[in-house]
Amino acid sequence: MAKVNFTAARVSGHSCPADKYQAFIWDTAASGLGLRATQAGALTYIWQGKLDGATIRVSIGAPKDWSIDKVRDEARRIKRLADAGKDPREEMAEQLAAVAARKLEARRKDATVSEAWTAYLDAHRSKWSKRHMLDHEHLAQAGGQEKKRGKGLTVAGPLAPLMGLKLSDLDAERVASWLHDEARSRPTNAEQAYRKLRAFIRWCDERPDYRGLAPDGAYTARAVRDAVPRPKAKDDCLQREQLATWFGAVRRIANPVISAYLQGLLLTGARREELAGLRWDDVDFQWRSLHVSDKVETETGRAIPLTPYLASLLLELKRLNDTPPNVRTLARMEANGNAWKPSEWVFSSKTAADGKLAEPRIAHTKAQQMAGLPHVSLHGLRRSFGTLSEWVECPVGVVAQIQGHKPSALAEKHYRRRPLDLLRMWHDKIEAWMLDQAGIQFDAEQAKPGLRAVSV
Repeated sequence: MAKVNFTAARVSGHSCPADKYQAFIWDTAASGLGLRATQAGALTYIWQGKLDGATIRVSIGAPKDWSIDKVRDEARRIKRLADAGKDPREEMAEQLAAVAARKLEARRKDATVSEAWTAYLDAHRSKWSKRHMLDHEHLAQAGGQEKKRGKGLTVAGPLAPLMGLKLSDLDAERVASWLHDEARSRPTNAEQAYRKLRAFIRWCDERPDYRGLAPDGAYTARAVRDAVPRPKAKDDCLQREQLATWFGAVRRIANPVISAYLQGLLLTGARREELAGLRWDDVDFQWRSLHVSDKVETETGRAIPLTPYLASLLLELKRLNDTPPNVRTLARMEANGNAWKPSEWVFSSKTAADGKLAEPRIAHTKAQQMAGLPHVSLHGLRRSFGTLSEWVECPVGVVAQIQGHKPSALAEKHYRRRPLDLLRMWHDKIEAWMLDQAGIQFDAEQAKPGLRAVSV
């Protein structure tokens, strides 16, 4: 093993012969210090020596990064470690691990709320319903984009001001100030955003990537809790004496899909998204049942009765859905390469991007105004079903199961599994009572195809 005195010229002039994989030169000034050259032209300082009787080799670095004096000092340091019985390779691995850990911690501490929020949504994308996911996305949207429906730009969500912050900056003072600002213009949204922010921070504290970054008290400090708006309980609900006027106004809506949808909300007590997402495959006219998606039972959904009057409305929609357009329209569709087929959605819409009813509120609000009724929201129709069902003394558990409410008592949770025919008995009574109060004469035979309800 020939040795030479390392100089800048000798180091830069060292190369690997064409017939070899690698070639070494060794320094006379530092024991074990060598310079390796490969066929690819790479030069690397190495140290080679003995440890416990075995030959070991340690890479130090490239000549461009190490001066000759510094690399000699490093070679001597490594030799001292080996002479002391310590493996320099383990020490270097520990140093590299420590450097990587410091870099990772630095990146972790620089994590923004937006970055962690995206990871939070991705972790729950397969577990949450589509509507629940959209609620989270809208709360954090930056705004300023063209609206998909209507004119103008979208408004920034309540959580948008926090998205650019580092998680480590999300302290109680910052959260309390944010809540005060949001509560001035949209208190209800601010309260909802706070609850979702609270769940998000709890999730972060359970994840190694974000654990401990949000300061203590970010959502529990008294200043934060005092700043949370107290939402007023909504009580919009149809009264018994308003049923005749409401049914009359809704049944006069020109669009039969919207008319049937609104009546379906009241007659089933379903959530607006549950009913809007109903497919024809979910409707069983023979056994009088509907299978709707459910916020609680997200995987299986729930089965509810299909009452006679509602069945007659859906049969009419089925007839309209299965009727092809006129010859001229069909020809135009074929010319554009579009084949006609019936919609899969019960409450279909030709103008909606996904083919199902998206915005029935405008027609509902207009119908109520023309009838002189106080405003009742779409969710208020769900509330009306639960309230009006008490007139027929329907058991509370039956109403809750039809509406998809989470069981609130031990017996309901573990010992009550009502079959569909029992639900149907009570549901039919609720519908019959509502129709009677609305002055609608209806015979169950009208639930058959081709027959419609007649009002007096």
